Amino acid sequence: MKFEVGCDPESEEFKEYWSRNGYSQEFKGFNHDRLYEMVVDDIKSNFPRLIVWREDGKIVGHAVWHESNTEEHRKGGSPRDKEDRMALEKLLDGKKDFVELHEWWLIETYRGKGYGNEFLGFFEVHMKSKGYVDLVFYADPPAAMTAFRKHGYKEGGYLQGSKEYVFYHSLK
Repeated sequence: MKFEVGCDPESEEFKEYWSRNGYSQEFKGFNHDRLYEMVVDDIKSNFPRLIVWREDGKIVGHAVWHESNTEEHRKGGSPRDKEDRMALEKLLDGKKDFVELHEWWLIETYRGKGYGNEFLGFFEVHMKSKGYVDLVFYADPPAAMTAFRKHGYKEGGYLQGSKEYVFYHSLK
């Protein structure tokens, strides 16, 4: 498995990956094309926020990250709800800024092979090389939660509002 920072989300290669990744099946009720547009809109202004996972030269997964803080979802974005803000303030010991691993996705046939753990190792080294120290991720799939626990992420509990668990890790 190789990880590539900065793939163009509007490239034909990424579009082809998107058409076969099964993402929209997990998000029932969402239009497949609209999900693609939302992901592209989220990252197209800054391609380094997209990391693709490659096996045999082919994209088989992706991850998206962004800078965030305890007050708002993205810098300059909408405010966090009280439950989320309080959980983050407790996890981060009052620190405000962090990197949020916004999403990660791996095509189903590649799951269960340790690639999630491999990616977290890569992601942590990459973020540290960019000067970031604090990482946050929201998850509810058991496999994702297992990977984050295995990497020493501190669990901040279940958030009723988002129906996810929040995890935190310091790279210090």
